[in-house]
Amino acid sequence: MAVARTRSVTLIGVAGRTVEVEADVGSGLAGIHLIGLPDTALSEARDRVRSAMVNSHYPWPDARITVSLFPATLPKRGSQFDLAIAVAILGAAGVVSAERVAEPYFLGELGLDGQLRPVRGVLPSVLAAAKEREATVVVPAANAAEAALVPDVRVVPVKDLRQLVEWLRRGDDPPELPELDEPTPVPTDASAMGDLSDVVGQPVGRRALEVCAAGGHNLWMLGPPGTGKTLLAERLPTLLPDLELEHALEVTAIHSVAGVLPTNSPMMTRPPFVAPHHTATTPAIVGGGSAVVRPGAVSLAHRGALFLDEAPEFPRHVLDSLRQPLESGYVTVARSSGTVTFPARFMLILAANPCPCAQPPGQTDSCQCSTTIKRRYLGRLSGPLLDRIDIKVTVAKSNRRELLADRQLVESSKVVAERVLEARERAAKRLAGTPWHTNAEIPGSALHADFRPSEAAMRPITSCLDSGSLSARGLDRVVRVAWTLADLANKDHPDQDETSGALAMWLGVGI
Repeated sequence: MAVARTRSVTLIGVAGRTVEVEADVGSGLAGIHLIGLPDTALSEARDRVRSAMVNSHYPWPDARITVSLFPATLPKRGSQFDLAIAVAILGAAGVVSAERVAEPYFLGELGLDGQLRPVRGVLPSVLAAAKEREATVVVPAANAAEAALVPDVRVVPVKDLRQLVEWLRRGDDPPELPELDEPTPVPTDASAMGDLSDVVGQPVGRRALEVCAAGGHNLWMLGPPGTGKTLLAERLPTLLPDLELEHALEVTAIHSVAGVLPTNSPMMTRPPFVAPHHTATTPAIVGGGSAVVRPGAVSLAHRGALFLDEAPEFPRHVLDSLRQPLESGYVTVARSSGTVTFPARFMLILAANPCPCAQPPGQTDSCQCSTTIKRRYLGRLSGPLLDRIDIKVTVAKSNRRELLADRQLVESSKVVAERVLEARERAAKRLAGTPWHTNAEIPGSALHADFRPSEAAMRPITSCLDSGSLSARGLDRVVRVAWTLADLANKDHPDQDETSGALAMWLGVGI
């Protein structure tokens, strides 16, 4: 009887948990038994591992093989345990030294021919292994670039089972990492994604977009079709600065778990922009799944923007599911198999037509929708959801004269992005030593204690609060926008001009 142990990592949401893999090759009826709460994909590892070992010309033990995954009470899912199971069996069978396989972490899915295939969630898995000093992680060669993003971890890239076994037998230096290219960021130039200067005739919309980018605020645009709502929203990524390293790792980990990490870059250095179709379900937006809980659109948009075009066309329960993550910055998905928490700190951009027919009045085929129909249509955006929107803008059609005049004033994304970056740097300097990075993240308690504007500046806001036209939540959001306006104006504190402007943006004058 022989027992060998090695280690792997399982994912719960975007957090990794270390799993000890034990293999016992002993007397009894020949066969392999897998215990430790495996799912269907993991149970099928028995056949994949056996074929991979045989086709790699290693003997399959003619004995009873028991593979245990510890902790036994923790559900394990996926095929990333294939390599660890194979290595533990090889160690127990004496093909490789049991001492050599005890310390490293092994991640990867085995093909029937012994090839090692890439898996999801390598970055958060390696981050979990990195909690131990001088950890060694064996990963598929296709995942090596992603794994190498984690510092202070020795990454061993492997192409197939034979290469790994030969390295374990020799005990020499591991295979070298392939030469990694520089991360290819998501392009933000006008030729690839468009430029803010493309949106002519909407100076108010462009200004609102700049404020949102500078402070991380939510935006609602209302107007007839063809006025530039979608164009404005799609230009938002061109105004946002690159992600900080900490945030880049967060975003990359989420996209790695979801299996949508770009192949041309192991790390996402640009804020994501997610625009789901209006037929998306609640699990697709907030995350979910029956067997494996996957992150939804709100988590894929973490540290970026979530754009809902034709927002009233989304089911109301889907829209209302955004209320909790907009406040907390995370979403908790509860299933019978357990509870998973995903980060979800994003900017929400909503675009809507004023009515179902979307025909502007005063034309031959003018709008025939009654007031009741319009109210019912926009009523799909509930009051509590709109109360969480910082800026509301009416996007109207422009005539030829207005288009020609605005063309002389329009600015490129590069020019506006420089102002946004300067405003964010001012906010970061002010928020240094706190867990917040943008004005939109400042909690209400800090707003009224450390970041409260002067009484003179607060006068327009308190007047609306006394009249009942402004809620307590709206008060906080107006103050946050006022700070962003002050940052854009290069002021140390917002005065009455900034608070009045922020109040007008929140009330959506003209909507």
